[in-house]
Amino acid sequence: MPDAFGTRVLNVTTGSSETVVDLTRDCEAFLREAAAGRDGLLNVFVPHATAGIAILETGSGSDDDLLAALHTLLPADDRWQHRHGSPGHGRDHVLPALVPPHATLPVLGGRLALGTWQSVCLVDTNRSNTDRRVRLSFFG
Repeated sequence: MPDAFGTRVLNVTTGSSETVVDLTRDCEAFLREAAAGRDGLLNVFVPHATAGIAILETGSGSDDDLLAALHTLLPADDRWQHRHGSPGHGRDHVLPALVPPHATLPVLGGRLALGTWQSVCLVDTNRSNTDRRVRLSFFG
């Protein structure tokens, strides 16, 4: 149930490997209650310095392709100035510059106005932090 301000916090366990988690169904369930058939905007925000929100196709390999591209762009090695945590953890702190920690999406008639193959996804390359929070906020 959304709170009085039209927000909900999702608790997501991402596990100990780099991952893309599809949040689309959670967003749709939230909007059924919070939007109640109205038009507006859904803001999705992850309050973590090492995770992001992406809109992409899932299930056809695009999610794995994204992780592979991030691994190429941000190798998990010792080149990073930020060095605490697991080897290469500094890369995780650069991730939000490429995959931002938020997305704002149109809502029409209480439903997400996504393209046919688009999904709302949490992107997490930090293997040391397996528990994430994602804040959903509806603005009508």
